[in-house]
Amino acid sequence: MDIIQSAILGLIEGITEFLPISSTGHLIVASEWLGLPQTDSNKAFEVIIQLSAILAVLTNYKERFQPKYFSLWVKVFISFLPIAIVGFIFKDLVKSLFTINVVPIMFIVGGVIFLWVEHYLKDKQPHTLTLDDISYRQAGIIGFAQIFALVPGTSRAGSTIVGALLAGVSRTASAEYSFLLALPVMVAASGLDLLQHYQDFAGERAMPLIVGFVVSYLSAWVVMKVFLAFLNRFTFNAFGIYRILFGAALLYWLHA
Repeated sequence: MDIIQSAILGLIEGITEFLPISSTGHLIVASEWLGLPQTDSNKAFEVIIQLSAILAVLTNYKERFQPKYFSLWVKVFISFLPIAIVGFIFKDLVKSLFTINVVPIMFIVGGVIFLWVEHYLKDKQPHTLTLDDISYRQAGIIGFAQIFALVPGTSRAGSTIVGALLAGVSRTASAEYSFLLALPVMVAASGLDLLQHYQDFAGERAMPLIVGFVVSYLSAWVVMKVFLAFLNRFTFNAFGIYRILFGAALLYWLHA
């Protein structure tokens, strides 16, 4: 992997990580288009640069790391437990799903779900408007929903947001909770891959990883702010439509 390829993947990761359109799915597709083989080191690169998402959350939500928000982080931990347990038990099965063939199907399925959820909630008002109002019960529901993110193309952000919406959380609070929930998930997934593959990025081979990380962080930092501004005015329908169109285009490309 060269510098240009790593910068492209970093940009895609940063843009898609916090949007409900699957960063993993986009990275798999982009790697295929760039001609990058799905080797263990390249797969590790795609996972490790997700650590930049942690840095973006830390800088955008630094005020949330105060003792008075302890209960919020307990809820985040509750939401994290289901995917941690299932992901650990079935880690080999999950890695085997990281293929270009799985992604388009899950893009389309996820898109249909978003459109259905928005239609279902059209005449309903959320009863939880802010992060601090999310209950422990809602945290458990969101955690269960996040399990589906283990399938590439589903989207971690998408799964948690759908779970939060169906639990009665507002769009903006759902997105913000998804941002915070990225912390334990990314530390667990990316940290493990970094420990297992750090030797693959030693010496000169470290530069692509550094470039991808920096580009990913900067783009993620911007996208988080733009995403929340978007949700103050619009619904998730646009993301549902995008997922369906992108998935259909992928299917056509794979089978043409």
